[in-house]
Formats: sequence, C-alpha cells, structure tokens
Amino acid sequence: MKQTTPETKKEHFHAIVKREASHCGFWHGYPNPESIGRLQSYFQVKDDFELGLKLNSTCRWVMPEDHRVWANPKRTMFDEFGGRERTSLSEPGVFADVEDVAEIERFRWPRLEELDFGETLAEIERTVAAGQAVLSGMWSCFYHKVCNFFGMEDYFIKMHTTPNVVEAVTRHVVDFYLEANKQLFEQAGDRIDAFFLGNDLGTQLDLLISPEHFEHFVLPYFRELADQAHHYGYRVVFHSCGAIDRVIPRLIDSGVDVLHPIQARAKNMDAAALAKKYNGKIVFMGGVDTQHILPFETTQSVRDEVRRLKDLLGPNYIVSPSHESLLPNVPPENIVAMAEAAAE
Repeated sequence: MKQTTPETKKEHFHAIVKREASHCGFWHGYPNPESIGRLQSYFQVKDDFELGLKLNSTCRWVMPEDHRVWANPKRTMFDEFGGRERTSLSEPGVFADVEDVAEIERFRWPRLEELDFGETLAEIERTVAAGQAVLSGMWSCFYHKVCNFFGMEDYFIKMHTTPNVVEAVTRHVVDFYLEANKQLFEQAGDRIDAFFLGNDLGTQLDLLISPEHFEHFVLPYFRELADQAHHYGYRVVFHSCGAIDRVIPRLIDSGVDVLHPIQARAKNMDAAALAKKYNGKIVFMGGVDTQHILPFETTQSVRDEVRRLKDLLGPNYIVSPSHESLLPNVPPENIVAMAEAAAE
C-alpha cells in the first residue's frame, strides 16, 4: 500500500482532528494476544509496530502498561482482589464490605517510584521516527479499577449507600493516573500527539449506570484527565465500548477530540445516526463492525462497509474496527480489505 499524499501520518492525524483533512485516516486496531502469532505469520512482520506500518496505519497506540511500566515484581499495580484471581465482573474486591473511608486511606496504593517509562519512551521514539502519530498515556481506566475494588454489583450499590467510600477510592485511583501521566508527559513532550484512555461505559443496549451517576462518579474525574492532556498540548482520544449515545454530548463538552471505537451494533451507535447528530463536533475512530462483518463476512462486504462509513462520516474520520482488539476470529484477508478500502 502507498500513501496518497506527501504529508506524514502525524500531519494527517492532526489535519483530521482539526477537521481539515482531504481523506480519512486508518488504524488497524490492537491485535489480541491470541491473534498476534497468526497475524505476524500472515503479514510477515515481527510485531504490532511493523504490522501498523505494513497496513498504512495513521497512528500507533503506545500503551505504557504494555511496555513494562510497572517495575515492582513483588506486587501488582492495583491489588484490587488482595492477590486473588478475578473469576467474574461481580467478584468481590478488597473494598466490597468497606464502609469507612479511613480503611481506604490505609490501603497500600501504587507509588510513582514503582514506574519505569524507559521502554515506553523508546517505543514512542520508534513511532515518531516512522512518521506516525503517537497515541499514549496510561490507559487510565479508573472506572474499571474502582469497579474491581468493589465488584461490579457492590460498586453500583455503594454509589447509593456509601458514595463517600466510592469517591475516596476513585480519588486515589485517578490521582495515581494523573501523577503517572504527568511523569510520562514531562518526559515525552511533543512526541506524543494524543492521550488515549479507556473506560467502557456501556452495554449493548445502554449505559451501565444512569446519566446522573455518570455525572457524579465518572465525568468530573474524566475531565481532570482530559484537562491535563490538553495542558500538555495533546488531543484526547477516548475509548468506550457499548451504547453510550446518551453521554456523547457530555464527553464532547469535557474535551474529547476523538471518540473510539463506535460499537456499530450497540443501540443508537450506527454511523448514520452518529453522523447526523455529531459530525463536525467530534472525530470518530472505529465503526467497522467486529461483531459480524469483520469476522464472518466476505472481503467485499468489508470493503462495502468501509465505503459506507466513509460516505457517512467524511474525510475527518479514522477507519478502524469497532473494538480495539483484533480477535482471532477476524480473517487477515478482511483486515487487508479494511485497510485498502480506507486508503482508497
């Protein structure tokens, strides 16, 4: 595949986000660990970086958690289950029965000195040298982390019964992410183009919590993370699976520049509906259905779907799967079809 313009991929990414692009961008997604061997063999590449270059991806995700950022071998970053393995989303976490904020304060929270961004910075440098835009920053999935500390059911119940306990846990988790990101952002400087963070807010049908609880327990902390990224001159790319249409206006107001991954078969998340309501207000990245089309349809169907999305969302759009993870059931031929149709 060859580029159609002389601009670098980094420049193309910024043109898209500024809504000045002449053609859409592309990100191939993030190969699931169970997919990577097959994809490396099919595409004859050594790693995801080389795969992105081969597929002409506009940007690359350099997530510190994938690059040995946690340097303490004796413990996990967030010990949500007290050393136990999680067996379900409702698995009780260490704070499931906690009613007293003092117990939250006594917990052994992760420390900055336990982080090492050396490998992350090297991968950022590698990406910059290749001309791609860099999406980075701690994944900052505070919503998931707090959920794990309680267990999903207990988390949602405690929003009603002991909101001060939920707030205390959230504060510690978010503060760590803010401090960690500050350390990375100071070291990386303008080599990062966008802060990429994720918190899955929706199911196939709706939000996991009410919009009112989202406003109380999620949005203020998200805004802090977004504001920090903008302070460093970065764009904000926010990932949330599920049916999140009801809070997209709040996300836009809070500083989201790019919304990912646009779960195509979730309620009210079809590109036609989103384009009608939000085109020109936010950039979309994703939308190529990973629940049916990419894994099960023909290469022609994939091409047709990409062309439909491009027609709906226009040039200021980044073609990508509707889930960040490329699962093993996605044929490599369909990945090629997606990339080629994006480049047309």
